Order: sequence, then C-alpha cells, then structure tokens
Amino acid sequence: MKLRNVLPLLMAAALLVGCGTNAVAPRYTSSNPDIMRISEEQPANPEKTVEDLGSYCVEITETWNAHGETPNGQTLWAKDTRRAVVPCD
Repeated sequence: MKLRNVLPLLMAAALLVGCGTNAVAPRYTSSNPDIMRISEEQPANPEKTVEDLGSYCVEITETWNAHGETPNGQTLWAKDTRRAVVPCD
C-alpha cells in the first residue's frame, strides 16, 4: 500500500529531473574547418572551379552562409556547395 502512494511522487520526480537536463550538449567545433567556422566576419567565398569528369564538366560554386549563433553570440558559418553541369571547353 505504501508503494502505491510513493510511486506517483517518484515518477513525477524522475520526469522533472529528466526534463531539467540537456539531452544533447551542442558542440561548436569541427575536425574540418573547411566546412564550418565560428567568427564575427563572413569568410571569403572561394572562386568557382570547373572539374573535367571525362564526358562532361562540373562547375563548383562554394559560398559561406550564416547558420545561427553560439551561446556567446558568435556567428556560425557553414559552407554551402552548388554543382552544375557545364560544357567542357
């Protein structure tokens, strides 16, 4: 009988503890700085490149775009890549 009275309190306490903690702590680092950076200024965009893949060529355009902020207010920059098939010269 005593367990029946205590069980709702234990479940409520477990729920509060579980909801009060961070499930996943964010990491603001990358082993590859060529895809993500943290800074106040936007990194310079690389020049367009064209890769010859035999029967066709691919033009690669990379741009840095803001993707949020860190907890201390610095900007997160992520590199977006666009590929397009172009005629080979």
